[in-house]
Amino acid sequence: MHTHQTLDFVKRKHAEWSGCTHAKMTMMEAIDCLDQLVDESDPDVDFPNSFHAFQTAEGIRALHPDKDWFQLVGLIHDVGKIMALWGEPQWAVVGDTFPVGCKFQDSIVFRDTTFKENPDLIDTVLSTECGIYKPKCGLENVLMSWGHDEYLYQVMKFNECSIPEEGLYMIRFHSFYPWHCGNSYTHLCDDKDRSMLPWVKEFNKFDLYTKSEELPDVESLRPYYQSLIDKYCPGVLQW
Repeated sequence: MHTHQTLDFVKRKHAEWSGCTHAKMTMMEAIDCLDQLVDESDPDVDFPNSFHAFQTAEGIRALHPDKDWFQLVGLIHDVGKIMALWGEPQWAVVGDTFPVGCKFQDSIVFRDTTFKENPDLIDTVLSTECGIYKPKCGLENVLMSWGHDEYLYQVMKFNECSIPEEGLYMIRFHSFYPWHCGNSYTHLCDDKDRSMLPWVKEFNKFDLYTKSEELPDVESLRPYYQSLIDKYCPGVLQW
């Protein structure tokens, strides 16, 4: 699971995916594509992935009716999983994320068992507390393990989508459980990260706890969410 999530691997994945040369499609088309995916890391979901997207968005809409960008983030947060449909192995798509280039903290899931053959674990620089980074350098300067969070964040940036910074943090770090749940890696955080953390935690409530067997009427919801897509990430995007 974590053997190959090394600094060099992440750099190669950025070179491969961050240029967004794999496909051209609208955001709604990408959401629909997720229904072809079976997420091996999520045993709670046995219905199409798009339903979880709409469930999350509707949960946010109920409590944050004035924040349409937040609702949109709920809808699209897992769209980066589309990489799995284009040949990327699921260990490099789903699951919790963490920084590479510095010591793997104990709060990472399966830390004691799945990193034993990761070469960065014994590297004299990469195994230190800060590794290649400076204290309080800010998470925007940290390379994260490769997965759907980072990929969608790169897609948003590449296509110059206008989602606010709070939403981009939610997209990029919603699987960074060692940070927003484990209180780890705070030595790398700056003031901006600390100010954004409550937003990531607020999003996490809806990502985790809106999954239920009560499925939304997706077709009736599409026009509203299409209007949000048209506002913040319109047209055909490069992926």
